[in-house]
Amino acid sequence: MSSHYTIITADSHAGGSHADYRSYLDPRYVEDFDTWRGRYRNPFKDLKDDRRTRNWDSEQRWREQEADGVVGEVVFPNTVPPFFPSFVLFAGPPKPEDYAHRLAGIRAHNRWLVDFVAECPERRAGIGQIFLNDVDDALADAQWIIDHDLRGGVLLPNVGPELGYVKPLYDPGYDPLWKLLEDNEVPINIHGGTGAPDYGSYPFSMLLYITEVGWYSQRPLTHLILGGVLERFPKLRLVITETGCHWVPELLERLDKVIRQIRDTGATGEIRYTEGNKLRQDASDYFAQNVWMGVSQPGPADAAVIASMDRDRFMWGSDYPHDEGTFPFTREHLRQVFPGWSEADLRKLLAENAASLYRFDLDKLAPLAARIGPTVEELAEPLTTLPEHPNDALLRGLQPA
Repeated sequence: MSSHYTIITADSHAGGSHADYRSYLDPRYVEDFDTWRGRYRNPFKDLKDDRRTRNWDSEQRWREQEADGVVGEVVFPNTVPPFFPSFVLFAGPPKPEDYAHRLAGIRAHNRWLVDFVAECPERRAGIGQIFLNDVDDALADAQWIIDHDLRGGVLLPNVGPELGYVKPLYDPGYDPLWKLLEDNEVPINIHGGTGAPDYGSYPFSMLLYITEVGWYSQRPLTHLILGGVLERFPKLRLVITETGCHWVPELLERLDKVIRQIRDTGATGEIRYTEGNKLRQDASDYFAQNVWMGVSQPGPADAAVIASMDRDRFMWGSDYPHDEGTFPFTREHLRQVFPGWSEADLRKLLAENAASLYRFDLDKLAPLAARIGPTVEELAEPLTTLPEHPNDALLRGLQPA
């Protein structure tokens, strides 16, 4: 085995420019796109300055990530696709009146992504986008993603609490979609930062969002467990990314107690349940059966949870190119958060688990990792001094577990 680690980030972000997306857009929507683009004002600083090219410039991306020791990436969307009101992850499912145009926008992104991945297919697993507004469209887009070998799978929209026009994830109407994804072993990805309600335009709206969005990002796991989806489809591959993982044991313990009480007594207090509410397994069993965690910028509390659970189901993520990610201090971050970890466990976390789920060929990545990857000896040395101007991820690592 090489003395260098292979590192695959299970959480990176990329997207096309508006000029790129225009060329991939269904021609029926180009005129509308030109009108929309003429009114568009970019609200995001990391999509304004020279850093915006990190989203689509492979040479720049790999130059920066290789300097950080990263050789492979699972690619979530970034930038603002055609007809979106804001950043792709924050936008939420489209309203009925916006659906046709927003659907054309994510299909343009998916076409762009196929070519972006093709620039270095052994190093990228692209995640395609679908909407849940129309199950037939979702099935068609999921099949397209399968046919075009976007082996990152699908990005599942997180349905917020006020979205009456999109059914919740546990609705049985989605069963044909779950069946397609299960049969084809397609990862279903949920990304953190999504699913929160609309807080309106108040000075404190973003404060409310950042305080509560973590909980909303966890809701899909609860809904898919208690709603029986993971029982009906035991081979689904569900990935929860960029939500940390320190919250997982407490949630599973709480759900286990509820499930067992209903199974044993059929009631919680005055509330009575039918046989259809009784799950055969505990929540912790469904988690072990169906769930992987993409743990981006993990802190000590996350590392402690990973160490206490099945280490085959956790994947490290850098969140490149976002400001809160580990770039350009990935090596320092790993030395800070994982001191004393065995080489075998770090290899699982940093590459092997992601390679197994997203179908990376580690043999093809090995020569590059041997040149740029951190050594076993390097990561075994605990970090005792922060570099000058440390980023957010390193500072979070200073917080007690």
